[in-house]
Amino acid sequence: MAIAVIYWSGTGNTEAMAKAIAKGIGAEAEVFSVDSVDASIIQKYEKFAFGCPSMGAEVLEEELFEPFFASVENALSGKKVALFGSYGWGDGEWMRDWQGRVAGVGANLFDEGFIQNEAPDEGACEEFGSKFAAF
Repeated sequence: MAIAVIYWSGTGNTEAMAKAIAKGIGAEAEVFSVDSVDASIIQKYEKFAFGCPSMGAEVLEEELFEPFFASVENALSGKKVALFGSYGWGDGEWMRDWQGRVAGVGANLFDEGFIQNEAPDEGACEEFGSKFAAF
């Protein structure tokens, strides 16, 4: 079964995470930048890894990622979902809030959101992807 890895990246760190997570998932991973998909993608997969860095006052990116995620979150009920992203400040509040949103719609949330400070550790990202593939 294919797994969609959908991300937004401003500096390239979350994109690097997405690619390393996909490498850990293996051949079933399909990677998409959020600006290349729409809400219909939710009907095509049962497993999703969503990636977005912390922005501003610890929120999801507001122009592309947040509107996309808001358009799909209610359709995530019963699907397996992993969350990831990078940050340069704060304590991970954006990820905790995001986890609450996903759990609140009845999705099967994988582990805790996976966060990396600044440039990601490729090996840790691959391991996260491998574990999510087995989830």
